Amino acid sequence: MVAKVLPLRETMTVGEATEAFLGRSMPPTTRRSYTQTIKRLCRTYGDLPLPALDGTTLDGFTSATWEGCAPATWNRHVATLRSFSAYARRRGWITDDPAASLERRKEPEDRTKAIAESFLERLFRRDDVAVREKCLWRLLYETAARAEEVLSSNINDLDLENKRLRVRRKGGDADWLHFQSGSARLLPRVIGDRRAGPIFLAERRPAPARTPAAADLCPVTGRGRLSYERAEYLFKLNSFKVDSKGWMLHQLRHSALTHLAEAGVSLPLLMAKSGHQNLRSLQRYARPGDEAVAAMTAAHDPAVRRRR
Repeated sequence: MVAKVLPLRETMTVGEATEAFLGRSMPPTTRRSYTQTIKRLCRTYGDLPLPALDGTTLDGFTSATWEGCAPATWNRHVATLRSFSAYARRRGWITDDPAASLERRKEPEDRTKAIAESFLERLFRRDDVAVREKCLWRLLYETAARAEEVLSSNINDLDLENKRLRVRRKGGDADWLHFQSGSARLLPRVIGDRRAGPIFLAERRPAPARTPAAADLCPVTGRGRLSYERAEYLFKLNSFKVDSKGWMLHQLRHSALTHLAEAGVSLPLLMAKSGHQNLRSLQRYARPGDEAVAAMTAAHDPAVRRRR
């Protein structure tokens, strides 16, 4: 998508600037995240001249809109507003930074996100789970990939012989995901005789009023691409049958990296596997889980060693 070129003038509105900001080329996942924030800003201040969007106004808007949100959600919206402000300044549309006073909030670290391997195996082996879901879950776990990367992939991105899948990483870089035999056995059952279109399809054809782009439609069945929201719902619903807490789809990626770290895989290999560009970000995942710490503690218990 080509960004709309706007004239440099004092009467430019917030709405015009946000239109240009979202009109740039960017990964679909980034666009979806940015849109959630920017559309709220535009609904409130779309007609306001851009230079009038000062720090006090933006700070008040952010607090009024997302004050009760979780820290991670707050930080995501703040990051988007900072990016928008920096974009407008680079274009010379404003001189001051209205987002300068917006502060990130400390995110409490949850060290229970990794799912025990025994729990995952129980879920993967359930007879009441559809093949599509089993395949998606195994593929996400075996590749340690982001769900959006896998759901956005097509059949012609798949190299079954070499057990790999070509995807667009966060940020737009092309990369290969490598999977194991579990996914390799299930993928042909999901694809069937299809030779093009999305790998993972929705259950039914879309309504005429909601027909997606051609790239998101199967040319054989007419069904659309499986959405992240639907995949997340089905994973959470089925995970309740194994663990009363239920799980989020992203926990498959978290669990895969944690289990690999527990197995002694080096951080450089984990970075190559996960597609992380920042070692600090990866270290959130590559921390031994509760079971590994418990096993280590028990193994070094002096009383246990004496009894042996």
